[in-house]
Amino acid sequence: MTVSRTQVVPDVGLELWSNGELRPASADAGGLSSGEAAARLARDGGNVLPTPQPTPLWRRIVTQVRDPLVLVLLAAAGFTLATADFTDAAVILLVIAVNTTVGVLQEIKAERAITALSALSAPAARVVRDGRQREVPAADLVTDDLLILAEGDVVPADARLVESVALLVDEAALTGESAPVDKFLADTGADSASSAVVSAGTVVIRGRGRAVITATGADSAMGRIAAMMVASPGLTPLQRRLAGVGRQLAVGALLLCGLVLALGLVRGQPLQLMIVTAISLVVAAVPESLPAVVTLSLALGARRMTSRHAVIRRLPAVETLGSVTILATDKTGTLTEGTMVVRQLWTPYGDASVSGFGFAPDGQIHRDGENIVAGDQAPDLLELMRAAVLCSDASLRAPSPDNDDWLAVGDPTEAALLTAGGKIGIDVDALHQASPRRGEVPFDSDRKRMSTVHQLADGRVRVICKGAPESLLQPAIITEHPDVLRQATDRADTLAREGYRVLAVAQAERDAVPGDAAGYEHGLRLLGLVAILDPPRASAPTTIAACRDAGIIPVLITGDHPATATAIATELRIIDAGETAVDCRTTDPGPAATRGVRVFARATPQQKVAIIDALRAAGEVVAMTGDGVNDGPALHRADIGVAMGKRGTEVARQAADLVLADDELATVVAAAQEGRRVYANIRRFLLYALSGGAAEIAVMLVGPFVGLPLPLLPAQILWINLLTHGLPGLAMGSEPADPDGMRRPPRPPAETVLGAGLWQRVLRVAAVIATVTIGVGLWAHTTDRPWQTLTFLALGLTQLAVALGSRVRPGTTANPMLFAAVGVALLLQLAAIYAPPLRQLLGTEPVTATDLLIVTAVSALGYAAIRLDRRIHSTPPPPAEAGRPIPEST
Repeated sequence: MTVSRTQVVPDVGLELWSNGELRPASADAGGLSSGEAAARLARDGGNVLPTPQPTPLWRRIVTQVRDPLVLVLLAAAGFTLATADFTDAAVILLVIAVNTTVGVLQEIKAERAITALSALSAPAARVVRDGRQREVPAADLVTDDLLILAEGDVVPADARLVESVALLVDEAALTGESAPVDKFLADTGADSASSAVVSAGTVVIRGRGRAVITATGADSAMGRIAAMMVASPGLTPLQRRLAGVGRQLAVGALLLCGLVLALGLVRGQPLQLMIVTAISLVVAAVPESLPAVVTLSLALGARRMTSRHAVIRRLPAVETLGSVTILATDKTGTLTEGTMVVRQLWTPYGDASVSGFGFAPDGQIHRDGENIVAGDQAPDLLELMRAAVLCSDASLRAPSPDNDDWLAVGDPTEAALLTAGGKIGIDVDALHQASPRRGEVPFDSDRKRMSTVHQLADGRVRVICKGAPESLLQPAIITEHPDVLRQATDRADTLAREGYRVLAVAQAERDAVPGDAAGYEHGLRLLGLVAILDPPRASAPTTIAACRDAGIIPVLITGDHPATATAIATELRIIDAGETAVDCRTTDPGPAATRGVRVFARATPQQKVAIIDALRAAGEVVAMTGDGVNDGPALHRADIGVAMGKRGTEVARQAADLVLADDELATVVAAAQEGRRVYANIRRFLLYALSGGAAEIAVMLVGPFVGLPLPLLPAQILWINLLTHGLPGLAMGSEPADPDGMRRPPRPPAETVLGAGLWQRVLRVAAVIATVTIGVGLWAHTTDRPWQTLTFLALGLTQLAVALGSRVRPGTTANPMLFAAVGVALLLQLAAIYAPPLRQLLGTEPVTATDLLIVTAVSALGYAAIRLDRRIHSTPPPPAEAGRPIPEST
């Protein structure tokens, strides 16, 4: 077996080798001198990745308060201060302060940006300087340093190989390729050149090598990805919608209140009184609790998502999930297990399938409808797997107190062979003891196969060879009938088209260990084929089906092979049988190429971003899921980025808005349901608050024309506004989800928050509230009752009745917070009439019990109105448009 140096023991001049020996440290040719390395470090800045600059606190605050609604509230606070109305000014300023503080704190907590890229790179590296090996911090590496690479090392910078011995590198985090990649020295050709290059952030799985650093820091593959993630994320769909609504409400409220001011002055009302009244109406018309309701709804949604193993890093992302129209997902580790598993076996005697997940030797082998529980049921399969296990260098690590899963040590493809062997009853350790290895010809990328020799009990030896079918299934190597070789080749081709990685296995007995590679690899008997892949997660089919039911289009974007991507996408019904993936190596994934496409393969990080941009330009709201470094820019660019919490890289987690603590894509569907719940509750509050505000303006506009000179005093308007928009409005953020919410397609991305008939509902409900209020006022005025107080009472009670009628599940105890909030508001409304201090403050008079009961009964029309309006507006949930085409980019 190959013995390689694995570690330099500093200061004592020794080297630790893979067989456990300590040897004197040898001088190494090549590499830089210490002086030259120091000069380059000072000139180029070393191996440091770009990170975004922190946002100043003042800029965060400005971002929070420049919302149109908040600006209107600031203006209203200024006017109330100018008129010495300090109580109302304090309430308005408190709402602004709380909302701004929550937003700033959440932003600070979320903005840890991309500093994890530096942590992901190797903290230290072994290089040759001054002719000797030494360990240096990865940040001190410079171009032309000579790297020493060994099994388990994280490659600290981009480099070109100058020496390679059976070097196998895991590039999944960087490229999305599920299978490790062989690295070897090459002469010419683009493919060969890429095989001679190692990239920062990848991991050495097997072998050893030396490489000259070609790029560090921002110029490395990792650095180029980091540079794509520095830009600040844009506004979420909810933020864009609320900004538009805020502008509309601000303009509308100012115009209507200016009209009230003008009408009052025309009727001869005092200027100061009408100014205060107009300001009060501005505050009443603008739902100043909206920012607080939105923040509370998002915070409660984030809390509920946490209980479902979804951790929110940016609060607005809670709602964004509910508006997602496309779920763009990575393959490796997201839709799939992220581990290699044997799924199919073939021998000249027939096929067999293998079940199970991960590296645990749990599962079964099936042939012709029967379970193979012992090797004597299928001697050909047992012989195939014994040979495959012996001709492997990997090992399995059983679960431990620190880790609940079986782990692969070495090449994960070979570890999958050991797992499959365990499923047919092979004791791997006992097999290796019974057939110890006596020689080997290691795998190399030219031959695409490896061979081992094992001692048999009778003194003879067994030669085993495994490798790529095109390399092994040749008459010069295997002595079989041409029909058998043709049959094996056809089966291997079919499995490869289905996305499998296929290995052929052959063996022969010899009298003695062959003297060279040619003696190993001839006259072999074909045992069969082993088909390996990274299988879909058990929950993936259900998750994709749930997305389609909810009208969310699943799109697969992976760096893996087109055949593998097509096979997984077809199995999960992302695409139909016969459809193929777009190969991003040959097709530029621009707006035209993304039209109607649902699977993209061989996508680089830059191309993933281009695909996301094209989908968003087409008007889609895109969620991107991923776990690798190569997914980071796309996660950052999508409307919402979703990262895996367990298996995902720190880069992906820091770039994402949502982190799945359980690594289950099904959690995204649950989070999308929560997002739709949040958005529905925000619209529910807007219906309630805007209908109340519109009713107050209508009462003030219509009242004087029907004989009510000044229906409400400014303080009374503000009091009702405080009671109705306060606790009851906040409690609406806790309303449960609509049972039919996930059977409807997502709302159109261009739809405003007041769309889908909401503003018509606002007008209908406002008309009922205003009619009840004016009706009570006229009745009281004509019967010489305290008409202004009864008008004030009717307006408040009718709005509270609307709040109770706005519940998603009437007749149940769901959301007890709303009952409590309405109860408290009702008591305060009665206190405003019967408590002397409040009567003096608000200008009210006590009313009789009979009048109170009459107004309460009439105010119940508010409950009836909102329930009837819900029936008028509601429509049966339409079938989700799972098959709708992706719109063209504009």
